[in-house]
Amino acid sequence: MATPSRKTSTPSSLPSKRALPRDPSSEVPSKRRSSAPPPLPSSRPFVEGSIVRIVMENFLTYDVCEVSPGPHLNMIIGANGTGKSSIVCAICLGLAGKPAFMGRADKVGFFVKRGCSKGMVEIELFRNSGNLIITREIDVAKNQSSWFINKKSTTQKVVEEQVAALNIQVGNLCQFLPQDKVGEFAKLSKIELLEATEKSIGPPEMHRYHCELKNFREKEKQLETSCKEKTEYLEKMIQRNERYKQDVERFYERKRHLDLIEMLEAKRPWVEYENVRQEYEGVKLARDRAKEEVRKLKEGQIPMTRRIEEIKRQRYSLEARIKEKATDIKETSQKCKQKQDIIERKDKQIEELQQALTVKQNEEHDRQRRISNTRKMIEDLQNELKSAENCENLQPQIDAITNDLRRVQDEKASCEGEVFDKRGEKESLEKEKKSVGDNIVRFDNLMNQKEDKLRQRYRDTYDAVLWLRNNRDKFKQRVCEPIMLTINMKDNKNAKYIENHISSNDLRAFVFESQEDMEVFLKEIRDNKKLRVNAVIAPKSSYADKAPSRSLNDLKQYGFFSYLRELFDAPDPVMSFLCCNYHIHEVPVGTERTREKIERTINFWIEASHTSIGGEAAEVIQETQLKQMYTAEEKYVVKTSFYSNKVISSNTSLKVAQFLTVTVDREQRRHLEEQLKEINRKLQAVEAGLIALYERNKHLEHKDNELRQKKKELLERKTKKRQLEQKISSKLGSLKLMEQDTCNLEEEERKASTKIKEINVQKAKLVTELTNFVKICTSLHIEKVDLILQNTTVISEKNKLESDYMAASSQLRLTEQHFIELDESRQRLLQKCKELMRRARQVCNLGAEQTVPEEYQTQVPTIPNGHNSSPPMAFQDLPNTLDEIDALLTEERSRASCFTGLNPTIVEEYTKREEEIEQLTEELKIKKVELDTYRENISQVKERWLNPLKELVEKINEKFSNFFSSMQCAGEVDLHTENELLQNLPYSEKMTVLFVYNGPHMLEPNRWNLKAFQRRRRRIMFTQPQ
Repeated sequence: MATPSRKTSTPSSLPSKRALPRDPSSEVPSKRRSSAPPPLPSSRPFVEGSIVRIVMENFLTYDVCEVSPGPHLNMIIGANGTGKSSIVCAICLGLAGKPAFMGRADKVGFFVKRGCSKGMVEIELFRNSGNLIITREIDVAKNQSSWFINKKSTTQKVVEEQVAALNIQVGNLCQFLPQDKVGEFAKLSKIELLEATEKSIGPPEMHRYHCELKNFREKEKQLETSCKEKTEYLEKMIQRNERYKQDVERFYERKRHLDLIEMLEAKRPWVEYENVRQEYEGVKLARDRAKEEVRKLKEGQIPMTRRIEEIKRQRYSLEARIKEKATDIKETSQKCKQKQDIIERKDKQIEELQQALTVKQNEEHDRQRRISNTRKMIEDLQNELKSAENCENLQPQIDAITNDLRRVQDEKASCEGEVFDKRGEKESLEKEKKSVGDNIVRFDNLMNQKEDKLRQRYRDTYDAVLWLRNNRDKFKQRVCEPIMLTINMKDNKNAKYIENHISSNDLRAFVFESQEDMEVFLKEIRDNKKLRVNAVIAPKSSYADKAPSRSLNDLKQYGFFSYLRELFDAPDPVMSFLCCNYHIHEVPVGTERTREKIERTINFWIEASHTSIGGEAAEVIQETQLKQMYTAEEKYVVKTSFYSNKVISSNTSLKVAQFLTVTVDREQRRHLEEQLKEINRKLQAVEAGLIALYERNKHLEHKDNELRQKKKELLERKTKKRQLEQKISSKLGSLKLMEQDTCNLEEEERKASTKIKEINVQKAKLVTELTNFVKICTSLHIEKVDLILQNTTVISEKNKLESDYMAASSQLRLTEQHFIELDESRQRLLQKCKELMRRARQVCNLGAEQTVPEEYQTQVPTIPNGHNSSPPMAFQDLPNTLDEIDALLTEERSRASCFTGLNPTIVEEYTKREEEIEQLTEELKIKKVELDTYRENISQVKERWLNPLKELVEKINEKFSNFFSSMQCAGEVDLHTENELLQNLPYSEKMTVLFVYNGPHMLEPNRWNLKAFQRRRRRIMFTQPQ
């Protein structure tokens, strides 16, 4: 095998095969010997890595074979089946190649000759320090290999390292090309062919330089791409920042206003504090002045208090003297009063004497008058006694009146008994009337339930019923309300039969006896009121009492207990309509017990349509001819087909009743109404009887009073004479007593005059004593008045002083109150100052001992450079009044509010982009410097790689052309340059071949023209020529 440093010159001779002694232990079925021409003489010795000897045992087609090629091994040729591929496989496997590389098998055991358990390949390689003998023993059973170097056991890895040290590349198609890999070799691209050539025969650093150039080129392209992307990105960011620059400037302009607002809001608490502090100082000064005024007022009240105390003492002395005088006056007045009382008693004695005399005079005058009156009365009584009638015949009249009076009283008692009985009868009737009325109300409530159901389900029909009840006078004949209201079930359990038999439209239909009345009704209800109602006309001839075709007694044997008509009550027009249209008088109703009999009967009937019906059941059905019937829960209908004459029966379950479940016994209600009428009639009769009894009792009472008055008058007339005689006798006795009781008025007058004179003498003495006491009392009063005047003067002075004191005290209280208010205001302002100071320090983030921060005292720029905005104002530049601050705050806030639509994130992004632009600019500079460095390195490495490569390609081209010219063909290998290739390098190796039959044009070997070349030169192995 050729080494990478060798170049193809001429084809070598075939290796000779010689038989080796047979190993008796090996079981090789057959052996073949290869015949080959002797090797050509070598023009020069072996180079490192050349194959000196190949030995194969039990390998593919060989039992034992040894091949000794010369130093110029380049190609193995021969006829088919001579073992060329076996030698190539032995070279590949002996030099630690992969079995799959050969394309024959993927397991090494498949390369052992069939029937043998082991095989061996041994290759001797030339090496200046001593040839390298590599032995590979293959175990078929284990599919494993044993490696030996110079007959010493080793590992495959060591073998691979030794082979690689000799620059032997079994996997490089430019150095080792099996026949099965020619197609892959033809598919190699120009760049792959160049790299394989470099690896095969080039110096070791050539392929490294090539790889470095590729890496440099890749890195250069990455740097160029990175620079381009960064440049584009930088331009985009600069453009974007230019777009947002105005917004950022507006943002910072707004921030300047906001900073000024913040400064104003920070100064405002200080201004508030200063205003409150100045107010506090003013209040404190006013408080001190009020305190001094209070002190002066208190000092001014001291002399006034002393004078008031002195006047109080003087007043107490005067009041004591006044009390003494008052006591003396009181004693003297009591004495005067005593004398006056005595004088009054004397006057009273005189008055009593005069009154006693007057009384006696009046009594005498009265006695004379009474005597005169008594005499006159006696005279009148005597005259009346003379004119009185004879009373002996009055007793019969009195007896007759007494009998009449007794008879009237008996009649009156009898009348009162009758009144009592009538009243009891009236109360009983009223109770009975109430009971009957309650029953009627209960029936009306049941009727209302039916009406409520009608209203809930059919509102139009309900409204029409209300209209009908108010307008019955518009109709000439009888008009019945909807059938569901007029029907009254005798037993509400049977309501389901009626509701299932009569359609719902007819149940809510109004029944008329006259077509004209129905038209009037429908015109008003349907046309005018737009109500949807139904109306029907009852038959002119009544069907209400029409007899059924079969008697119920004939059907009872089937369990029927009634016809539908007998289950309810209804007005005659309604009943007639139902009998005419629904034949309710012909439809029987049975119980659950009847269902089986009916089913059996129907079955007989159905069979009768095909065969003759026999038995008792058939006779009954033929007699009854029932078409409709009801059981407890089902309805049966039997029909006969008109065409086939067959009997058809159907049965349906009954629906639950909804409207007719409320039962109103109209007969009972009518009976109650008649009973109520009878009770009212009886009540009227009882009340009329009571009125007559009251009149009779009143008449008897009047007659009783008249008889009593007549009896009284007769009795008075009978006793009047005796009474007159007694009165005359009594008056005469009284007159005698009055005449005996006489009085001497002159003697009485003289006695009274004497007593009066004595009393007057005593009275004159008492008046003298009273006059003396009055004089003493008067002098005492004068002295007391003088003291009172003095006391009044003192009190007036005291009051004046007290008024002045009260005025001064009031002024003092007001001053003290003013002082307290000022002190409280001072305390409040002090607390407010502290609170404002605390808030101002809190706004400015100051501690307890810190002053206004430096940044509030000077101008500090808060907006980055490059933006058109002035720095905010300091505290000393801001207004010093709250109004000015508030006005400026309002103005700045208004200006700040004008900057709408500004997003702080835009500024942040702008700032970040500014920083990123600077960073990208620096990175771009670094990248450009790095790119220039890489380009310089590429130029240096390219020069070190390209010059040796060109020399190598020229040598390869020379020998390649000579090799093909020896085969009467033309071939050329040159270093090809294109604009851009897969590996981003501008250089590749181009191989072109000119076949004899292909004309003057040279072609590149590829998968299309490779078969033609093989047909031309059979089996060839392409390697780089030495």
